[in-house]
Amino acid sequence: MKVAVIGAAGGIGQALALLLKNHLPAGSDLALYDIAPVTPGVAKDLSHIPTPVSINGYSGEDPTPALEGADVVLISAGVARKPGMDRSDLFNVNAGIVKSLAEKIAVVCPEACVGIITNPVNTTVPIAAEVLKKAGVYNKRKLFGITTLDVIRSETFVSELKGKNPLDVNVPVIGGHSGVTILPLLSQVKDVSFSDDEVAALTHRIQNAGTEVVEAKAGGGSATLSMGQAACRFGLSLVKALQGEANVIECAYIESDGGLAPFFAQPIKLGKDGIEEVLSYGELSAFEQQALDGMLDTLNGDIQLGVDFAS
Repeated sequence: MKVAVIGAAGGIGQALALLLKNHLPAGSDLALYDIAPVTPGVAKDLSHIPTPVSINGYSGEDPTPALEGADVVLISAGVARKPGMDRSDLFNVNAGIVKSLAEKIAVVCPEACVGIITNPVNTTVPIAAEVLKKAGVYNKRKLFGITTLDVIRSETFVSELKGKNPLDVNVPVIGGHSGVTILPLLSQVKDVSFSDDEVAALTHRIQNAGTEVVEAKAGGGSATLSMGQAACRFGLSLVKALQGEANVIECAYIESDGGLAPFFAQPIKLGKDGIEEVLSYGELSAFEQQALDGMLDTLNGDIQLGVDFAS
């Protein structure tokens, strides 16, 4: 497998590259690209880690060398949130970056599975889809918004609250990847019960966890290390599925046929061709159904913003 990390010199990109260097299957190739000239140095630094994963770094205006032959492309390029910003404030810069990268992917590695980390994910994924459609290479089974950070935060916060081993906690998260569009399905957590107050407080915390990190870093950045871990988890799941491992299930933001929104985050089963099956997110509690109904205008507005930008 060849995995390309685009935006590899940034906080998320470096954390993701470090984790992939340590955990990709033996014989994998890891390609790092960023516009920043430090990127080959990041690759050289990581190359000294003794794992059977080859690594190369590329910088400059053209990501082509990193993208050539890629099976998986993980895009973290863009600007990070600062205090007082929400994800929509990132839109103007990051939308243009994702659009130009999608145009390159359409030419260089149109068959690759593409995972988008760059915020606002609710909007950048539809942008990439429109660009790939225009180029005639769009495959809805191979484009993902990586929302795994919402999942691992949910698992962490639930395990802390209930005294559980976080490795034993599984929380599906549906909807989108910003504010009220993030909906953890706490009613589906096995062997745990929550009061109404706990559900409301936990849901609010999960939806605002990114702001928690931005404020704690006091202007020094956003969630880079946890996002690197989340992106690595999804990327490794994708690689395992592409190599034929069965029953690989993650939540991701994908083109939806569910009628709620054109793109929607929900559980998916991954396979050799990307999405093997879109799974039902099951029955919702009254609280969750109300939250879902209340988010749809926001989510659909975010998606339309991306479609309009791309066209």
